Amino acid sequence: MQKLTGRGAMRSPGAPSLRREVERQFWIQISTGITSEKAAEAVGVSQAVGSRWFRQRGGMPLFMSKPVSERYLSFTEREEISLLRAQDVGVREIARRLGRSPSTVSRELTRNAATRGGKLEYRASVAQWKAELVARRPKPAKLAINSQLCNYVQEHLEGKLRDAEGREVAGPRQAPFIGRNKPHRSDRQWVNGWSPEQIAKRLQIDFPDDPFMRISHEAIYQALYIQGRGALKRELVSYLRTGRALRVPRARAQAKAWAHVNEEVMISRRPAEAEDRSVPGHWEGDLIIGLDRSAIGTLVERSSRFTMLVHLPREAGYGLAPRTKNGPALAGYGAVTMANALKKVVTMLPAQLWHSLTWDRGKELSDHARFTIESGVKVFFADPHSPWQRGTNENTNGLLRQYFPKGTDLSRWSEQELQTVANTLNSRPRKTLGWKTPAETLNDYLKSAAQPGVATTG
Repeated sequence: MQKLTGRGAMRSPGAPSLRREVERQFWIQISTGITSEKAAEAVGVSQAVGSRWFRQRGGMPLFMSKPVSERYLSFTEREEISLLRAQDVGVREIARRLGRSPSTVSRELTRNAATRGGKLEYRASVAQWKAELVARRPKPAKLAINSQLCNYVQEHLEGKLRDAEGREVAGPRQAPFIGRNKPHRSDRQWVNGWSPEQIAKRLQIDFPDDPFMRISHEAIYQALYIQGRGALKRELVSYLRTGRALRVPRARAQAKAWAHVNEEVMISRRPAEAEDRSVPGHWEGDLIIGLDRSAIGTLVERSSRFTMLVHLPREAGYGLAPRTKNGPALAGYGAVTMANALKKVVTMLPAQLWHSLTWDRGKELSDHARFTIESGVKVFFADPHSPWQRGTNENTNGLLRQYFPKGTDLSRWSEQELQTVANTLNSRPRKTLGWKTPAETLNDYLKSAAQPGVATTG
């Protein structure tokens, strides 16, 4: 092999791995803020491969986010070389067509050719694999070769807490690190917990004359997040303030949490008649949340203050098996379940009482487009952090807390029991209605607009 290729024998690649260029495209997709699963689908690889790429690099693309210099042959050029070589085209002609030096093509056909069977056979996939393998120039991490620096960084990440007299304070015991984020809703170990930036800046003060005791905060993050660096223990990520085991891409962190809300369904597009409450049929809605992810949907008509409660029972299988990532929402107020429950409630009143519904920004109504098509009720969303735009609904939710206090399981109440509470509120006289009840106010409107065949509420 040394005589044939000018390079020592290399281990067999088996099936050549996915090309670096595909991974680069994967990281370009990640930079737009989408998940690793969707990024993998966009570049044509399996979701498992995308998740592995993201996890192994700790969410930090580093050099993978930079394009390869044009001085190196690309995979497309290697494919062209392979096709032309199969057609017995000469080296100089191949070089002329590619715009490359003949020596570059000659060296490529020799050094990166497949050698199975004791002869040279040029295949683009194998050539690309070999080129990427020998191009690696692993540089040892600074923390791996400087033990004093490594010990300083590690001590200030996980060091023991001490009281004013210098005695150690153990604090609670943390659950074992399993490669994920910090334990959710459970104890975390008490440690020094300096941030990498604090450590990097403090080194300049503690060792002002020692240039070897210097490291950037980014290098510390790389040592924590990227697998295979070996400089710092992986479980030290749980001692960071966030406890995050992977870096979150900036575009994903800055992405809006309300992707289901667009300009067409903003509250500013709601009909003007809904503002002055002169015409009934414009509703406000939200959820009241209880213990163990239980919830009740609340709907209030803006003009009459008439209240309806939406029964949201849990789906079959809830609590029987561990939750699966991207699995179906079984808590009772997933997007599909919520839309179906609202559609059922809409049929309980005449169509003339359903013109619009203004909802909070919760994702439980992310299936609002289908709900609007099937029910005919237009959905609008309030502005971020503006509960006053749904003041009637917020006030009603406060009244409902008399019957459904916070910290209680709301899934135990049946649909009939919810209807009883709603009827109670609708039978209370309201000062804003001239001491009439919401039910009486709504009935008065229906009687004034009565037509043959139109029923009234009792």
